[in-house]
Amino acid sequence: MDVRLARHSDLERVGEITAAAYADFLVGPRDPYLERLRDAEARSREATLWVAADERDGPGSSVVVGSVTTCPPASPWREIAEDGEGEMRMLAVDPGEQGRGVGRVLVNHVLARWRREGLEAAVLSSLPEMHAAHRLYESLGFTRVPGRDWSPVVGTRLIAYRLDLTQG
Repeated sequence: MDVRLARHSDLERVGEITAAAYADFLVGPRDPYLERLRDAEARSREATLWVAADERDGPGSSVVVGSVTTCPPASPWREIAEDGEGEMRMLAVDPGEQGRGVGRVLVNHVLARWRREGLEAAVLSSLPEMHAAHRLYESLGFTRVPGRDWSPVVGTRLIAYRLDLTQG
């Protein structure tokens, strides 16, 4: 599996995967967040969009199976990061590919980059119902930071996680 920056040709697939991965957590097909999930083009332009591509049918024929967005300091996608912290959002794996370690590969790629860049910590927000994602984050050493939980809109609560990148 190869992790690389998203290409323009990947964006439609990334949007589809992200919407599908979050479908069980949306209030329905008219959920206003759905369009934001599908808007991989904006994420690639206003943040950094990474994809995991799995080689299929021989060399040169890879298929995007997951993605994650990282949010540099000036990005409008950045929500809870403080100085010295990297923030990731919208970790998404094609539902048909879940359980194969794609999410772990993506998160580890991002964490390694941030460590090389000298960032002190990684942060993210998650819906409380995303139990599988929480197990992944916790297995990688993230811990809950309840003091940074927040609500982007009425009726939606997000819980915060943080990983100290200076340890280990």
